Amino acid sequence: MLGPTNTGKTHLAIERLCAHSSGAIGFPLRLLAREVYDRVCAIKGPERVALITGEERIEPRHARWLLCTAEAMPVEADLAFVALDEAQLAADRERGHVFTDRLLHARGREETIILGSSTLEPLVRSLLPQAEVVSRPRFSTLTHAGARKLSRIPPRSAIVAFSAEQVYAVAEMLRRFRGGAAVVMGALSPETRNKQVALYQSGEVDYLVATDAIGMGLNLDIGHVAFAALSKFDGQRQRRLTPSEMAQIAGRAGRHQRDGTFGTLAGTGGHDAEFTPEEIYAIEEHRFPPLTKLFWREADPDCTSLRSLIADLERGPDRPELAPAPLAIDLAVLKRLAEEPDTTGAVRGAAMVRRLWEACCLPDFRQAGVDTHSRFVARLWQDLRHGQLGTDYVARSIAELDNPSGDIDTLQMRIAAIRSWAYISQRPDWVLAREEMAARARAAEARLSDALHARLTERFVNRRTAVLMKKLGGDAALLPVTLREDEVLVDGEMIGHLAAFRFAVDPQARLADRKLLLAAAERHLPALLAQRAAALAAALADGTTSLQLDGAAVRWDGEAIARLQPGRARLDLKLVGDRSLDALPPEWRQQVLAAADRWLAETLAPLEPLRTLVAASADPAAGPELRALLIRLGEGGGVLARTESGLDTLSAEQRARLRQLGVRIGGLDLFLPAMLKPAPLAAWRALQAARGVDLAVPVPNMPVVVPLPGKTRLPPGYRALGNQAIRIDMAERLLLEAHEARNRAKRRAWPLDPARAVSMGLTEASFARLLWLAGFRPQQPRHPLPAGAYGPPAPVLWRWLAAATRRKGDGPAAAAPPAPTGAFAALAKLVR
Repeated sequence: MLGPTNTGKTHLAIERLCAHSSGAIGFPLRLLAREVYDRVCAIKGPERVALITGEERIEPRHARWLLCTAEAMPVEADLAFVALDEAQLAADRERGHVFTDRLLHARGREETIILGSSTLEPLVRSLLPQAEVVSRPRFSTLTHAGARKLSRIPPRSAIVAFSAEQVYAVAEMLRRFRGGAAVVMGALSPETRNKQVALYQSGEVDYLVATDAIGMGLNLDIGHVAFAALSKFDGQRQRRLTPSEMAQIAGRAGRHQRDGTFGTLAGTGGHDAEFTPEEIYAIEEHRFPPLTKLFWREADPDCTSLRSLIADLERGPDRPELAPAPLAIDLAVLKRLAEEPDTTGAVRGAAMVRRLWEACCLPDFRQAGVDTHSRFVARLWQDLRHGQLGTDYVARSIAELDNPSGDIDTLQMRIAAIRSWAYISQRPDWVLAREEMAARARAAEARLSDALHARLTERFVNRRTAVLMKKLGGDAALLPVTLREDEVLVDGEMIGHLAAFRFAVDPQARLADRKLLLAAAERHLPALLAQRAAALAAALADGTTSLQLDGAAVRWDGEAIARLQPGRARLDLKLVGDRSLDALPPEWRQQVLAAADRWLAETLAPLEPLRTLVAASADPAAGPELRALLIRLGEGGGVLARTESGLDTLSAEQRARLRQLGVRIGGLDLFLPAMLKPAPLAAWRALQAARGVDLAVPVPNMPVVVPLPGKTRLPPGYRALGNQAIRIDMAERLLLEAHEARNRAKRRAWPLDPARAVSMGLTEASFARLLWLAGFRPQQPRHPLPAGAYGPPAPVLWRWLAAATRRKGDGPAAAAPPAPTGAFAALAKLVR
C-alpha cells in the first residue's frame, strides 16, 4: 500500500494484523513499535502480544502477534500476516539494506503488506511483479504559507531544525515569548520523546521544536510546520533536503481530514532557506520523482572466515534495481577490528566469525563514530570470544551510567550509552543473568529519561507563561484564578503573591515575563480582591482579625492599606486609603475604609482620659495656670516632668481639680496612670506619627524595668536611669516609699533597704540615680550604726534636700551621682 503521509496506512495495517491468527509488523523506530504494541495489547491482551526490538524484548510464551523494529523482524517465522512500514527507507544509506531485505524476503503465510511512499511504486512493481499496488490519497491538503517570524507562528505548530544548537535556540525563544515548547530530537531516548510529545499533545505547550525525527513515527496534532532550515548534514556532507524529505516532514501538518500548512522561519538564513516554486508544487501536489535504486547487502553472509565475511558483505547485487549499500558502521567496525591481530587473530571457524559479526552489529547509539565505537566493540569482544560477559562487569557498567544528575547533553550521552547496554543485555547468549541485567538497563534508562524530560521541561517550558498566553485572549473571563494562602494561581500556575490588596509578581519570574504577569493580574484579580475585601470587612466587624499600626501606616497582612492624617480636633485622626485599594471595586473600597474607620475609633478609645484633660484645658473657669499645665500635659500624652509643669503656681483648688481629672502628682512627674498602658501608648504614638513626630515604639506588656543600652531611644511612659528605664508610676511608688521611710525615721539622715527596688529589676546604681534625681544625697553618718543592723558593714546614710534648700546643681537636673562604693555597693543597700 503506497501513498503520502496522513493516509491511515498504519491504522489499516493494525486492523489487518488483528484480523489474522498470527502476524508481525516491522517498524522503522522503536517508539513506533512500542506505540502500536500498546494498541494491539488493548485489543488482543498483553499475554498474546510481543514487542521485539534491539533494546527491549517482551515475549510472552504464547505470543502470536509481534511488533518489531525492521532489524529485529523474525524473517523466517511462520506467520499468517507480515507487514513492513515505511518501506521507502530501503533507499536510506545507513539502514536501507535492512528494509530492502525485508521487502524481498519477509512474507506472511496468508497476507503480506508493504507500506511506503508512492515513490517506491516503480521499484516494487519491478522487484515484486506479483504484488498488488494500492494507492491511497492524502485525506487533507497541504498549503504553503510562506515565511513567518517566530513571533507570528500560530499555536499548534512545529518548528523543524537540523542541529541541536538550533533546536535549543528556537526553543529558548519560544519559552520567553510563548511559554515554551516541547523538544523532539533523534538523540533523545524513546521514553523522553514520548513524554515531550505528551507535553505537546496535552496542550500544556502549543509549540514543538524538532529535528527531522518528527517526520516519521509521530502522529501529532499539528496545524503548521515551519522549517528553520532546508539543509542538513547527512553524515557525509551538508546538503539541501530533497522534495520527498521536505514532504515527509511537512506532512506532519494536518491530521486526518483537517488541512495543514507549511513554510519557513523568517530570518534564519538567506535565499536558500526558502522553498522554490518547484518544491512547493511537489509538496502540495504530492508529486515526487520515483526512487531508482534500493540499497542492498547480503543478509546471510558467508562466515567461514573473516575474509569471506567481508567479501560477501561488500559484494554487489545481481539486480539492476538494487545498488551496493554504502559502508555502514557495522561493516566499518568489522574491517577495523580485522586489521588488529591482537583482537581478531584467534578468530577461527564459522561460529566464532558469526559471533564477531554479531558484536560488530551493535548499533552506535552514542553516534561516536567508527574509531570510538570500534574500541567499545573490541572491549566487548575480549569477553565474548571466551564465553559471556560477567554479571559484575555489566552491572557495574550500568550502575556507572545510572546517575540522573547533570545537564541535558550529559543525560543524553548517558541514555545513549545505557541503550548500548540494553541492547547487549537482550542478546540471548552474551550476558550471564540476562533477564536481570536487561531489567536493570531498562530501569536505568527510565530514570535517565525521566531526568532528561525534567531538564528539557525546566529549560524550555515556562508553564506560567504558556497558560497566560493561551488564556489572555477572548476567553480570559473564564480563566480560573485561585488564591492558595497568599499565592495567586492562574489555572494552577503561580504567577505572584497577594499581600493585603497589593499584587507582587513572582520574584523568580524573568524580566520578559513581568508585563505578561501584571497584565494577567490586572485582568483577573478584581474578583479575587473583592472576596478579600468582603472577608476583611466581616473579620473586622466580628473582631476575628485586626489591623496593625506602624507609625502613620495602617497595615493588614504586612502591607499598608491606609495612612493616618491629623483630624480637626487635637486628638482626632482620619484614614486615607492606600493606592493599593484602587484595585478594588468602588463599593468594596468604601466598605473596607468604613470597617477600618470603625477599627480606628476602637483603637483610639483608650485616649479618652487624655481627651478629658484637653477638654478641661478649654474651660475658662480652670484658670490660666491650670489650663496651661493641662495643655502641656495633653501635648505630652498624659506625662509631664514636674520641673516643667509650673505646679508651684497652682492654688490648692486648682491642685484639687487636677487630681479630680485623674492626674497623679509625683516627685518627678505629673502623669495620667490610665495612659501608662500598651493600648493608649500605641494610640498616642500613632497620633503623633500622623503629625510627623516619631516616638519610640511602646514596650509590649509595659514591664516595670526595661534595659536601655547604648543609644536606645527611651520608650514612652518610662524615665531613664542610666542604662535602665523604669515605668513612671513605679518610680513614683519607690519615691513614695522612700518619703514614708524618712517620715518614720524622724532624723536628718536615715538608712533605706533597697530590696523593693532590686525586686523590681533595678540595679543599685539605677536606684541611686532615681534617688538623686528626686533630691536625695548620700551622707556618711557621724556615728555609724551597729554592725548587725543591716548586715556588716553598716550602710551609707542619705539625707533629703527640700527644694527650697537645694543649692545649684543639687536638683533633679544635676549630673548623675557617682557609682555606689563601699558598703552600699557590696550589700546592695541603699540609704537616703
